[in-house]
Amino acid sequence: MPIITKITTQRKNKERYNIFLDEGKGEQYAFSVDEAVLVKYQLKKGMELDDFFITEIHYEDDIRRAYNLALHYLTRRIRSEAEVRLYLGEKEIDEPIIQEVVIKLYEYQFLNDEQYAVAYVRTQMNTTDKGTVLIRSELKEKGISEKNINLALKEYPYDSQLEKAKILCEKTAQKNQKDSERVLKAKLEQKLIRKGFSFDIIAEAIDSTNLKRNDDGMEALRYQAEKLQRKYANESGYAYEQKMKSALYRKGFSLEQIEKYLHQQDWNE
Repeated sequence: MPIITKITTQRKNKERYNIFLDEGKGEQYAFSVDEAVLVKYQLKKGMELDDFFITEIHYEDDIRRAYNLALHYLTRRIRSEAEVRLYLGEKEIDEPIIQEVVIKLYEYQFLNDEQYAVAYVRTQMNTTDKGTVLIRSELKEKGISEKNINLALKEYPYDSQLEKAKILCEKTAQKNQKDSERVLKAKLEQKLIRKGFSFDIIAEAIDSTNLKRNDDGMEALRYQAEKLQRKYANESGYAYEQKMKSALYRKGFSLEQIEKYLHQQDWNE
C-alpha cells in the first residue's frame, strides 16, 4: 500500500502541497492537494493510502479547485447561479463537481439569486433608462427564476418607470421636431418598446407628451416638402403634385395639411 514519504509546499502557490509516495519502488511525486484538503484528511508523513482513499482525495481536491475558481469569478461582481455554472462549465469542470461547488457557495452565502435579482433591478433602475420588460428579459437570460424576477421588479415602482418614459419621450420629441405628429408618435412608441417599457407605460407617457405644433405642423411639412422637391425636381404638373402628395402622406401629414401647403406654393408662384 502506498505510503506518504514527504509533503512539500509548492513554490508558486503556498496554499497547495505536493504529496510524495513510496509504492515499493522508492519515493516519487504522486499528486498535489489544496491546503483545505490536506487538513480535512489529515495527510501526513508515514500515512498509508489505499486506491479508494486516493480517489476520494482527488475528488475533494477537484471540488476545492473549482470552488476557488468560482470565488475568484465572484470577486469581480455579484453573479447568478446560472452565470457561475456556465463559467465553470467553460473551464471544463464536470457537472457533479459544479453541483458540489454551487451547494458550497450557497452554504457560505456567496450565491443568492434573490439578492442578485434585487441588486440587478436597482442598478438598472438607477443607472439606465430601461423599462421592466427589458430588465425581465435580461434576468431570464441570466437564469433567474420567475419568482425571484417578480420579487425583484417590485423595487422598480410604476411612477419611476413612467417618469423615465416621459423623459425619453421629451428628448425624442425635441430631436424630431421636423417630423409629422403621426411619425413622431410612432418613433416614440418604437423608442419606448426598444427600451423595454410596458404598453401601459408607453401609452401614458406619450399621452403626456405635447406632440402638437404651434403652427399646426406646417413648419415640419415645409421642411419635408423641400427635401422632396429636390427629389422630384424633374417632375412637373400633375405628376409632380401626385408624387408630392403621396410622399408627404406617407410621412404622416394629413391631406388637409398637404393641400394647404401645395395651394400656398401655387399662390406664391
